[in-house]
Amino acid sequence: MPTLPYDKTEIETLIRAALPREEGLQRTVIRAMREAVENGGKRIRPILLFETCRCFAARRGETGWKEEAAPFLAALEMIHSFSLVHDDLPCMDNDTLRRGKPTTWYVYGEAMGTLAGDGLVLEALTVAGRAVGQSRHPERAARALAILGEKSGVFGMLGGQSVDVEKTGERLDATTLDFIYRLKTGALLEAAFMMGAALGGASEAEISCAEQIGRSVGLAFQIQDDILDETATEAELGKPLHSDEKNQKTTYVSLFGLEAAREAVRQQSEAAEKRLREFPGETETLAALIAYLTNRRF
Repeated sequence: MPTLPYDKTEIETLIRAALPREEGLQRTVIRAMREAVENGGKRIRPILLFETCRCFAARRGETGWKEEAAPFLAALEMIHSFSLVHDDLPCMDNDTLRRGKPTTWYVYGEAMGTLAGDGLVLEALTVAGRAVGQSRHPERAARALAILGEKSGVFGMLGGQSVDVEKTGERLDATTLDFIYRLKTGALLEAAFMMGAALGGASEAEISCAEQIGRSVGLAFQIQDDILDETATEAELGKPLHSDEKNQKTTYVSLFGLEAAREAVRQQSEAAEKRLREFPGETETLAALIAYLTNRRF
């Protein structure tokens, strides 16, 4: 079984340092928030932000880029975790297992689970907003914050989720399915590349290139997820199989078939790798991460 081609120890430390401490009368919701973030995620989005920032900062020989990236990668992972917490709720997918462990709402109840998700998105904005004021490059940090908000909101991840919910039970056409995938899954991957580029001092044209890479990776990632839902085991995925089928959701596999889905993953992966060649400096690490994401087996 392939493993993530990256030592994420430093990323884990940076994320945990940004989480609120479990104290006060509100410690139960803070505990739920922390557990949701610490529940064994691969940290793909913060890693992509970190490594993209490294590429662009190295071009200028800048030091201190890790300190600039740290609060934003933590904020991005909080937003991602918030989306998963809410996605699992009874009013959404009603899932009781996430990464092989009981979901937040299943442990703490639906009300506290909802509040934990709310708490994560608000804490993310607090952490990132504070970082803008403390940054040595406040214009870059402000650009990263704007990207985070846009790609998380109604024109990004939340917008895709809303259409997914609204269309549940309907047979979707390719255009609608593509819209949901680009926003619900792809938007935060786009944000990872774009925020890293912005924090590393990239131009707007380079940030746009980063967005295109993230879009291709996001589509490939989600289509591969559809494939795994048909071909992997529950033990490999760490969550129930066929949840989309159970919730009457159209997937790329159900719409086009397994072979067409595999071909789409290949095309999107190649598109991302081609655009990655426009990045400055050493990009082998990012290339390996993209290959892992788009060809993973779990």
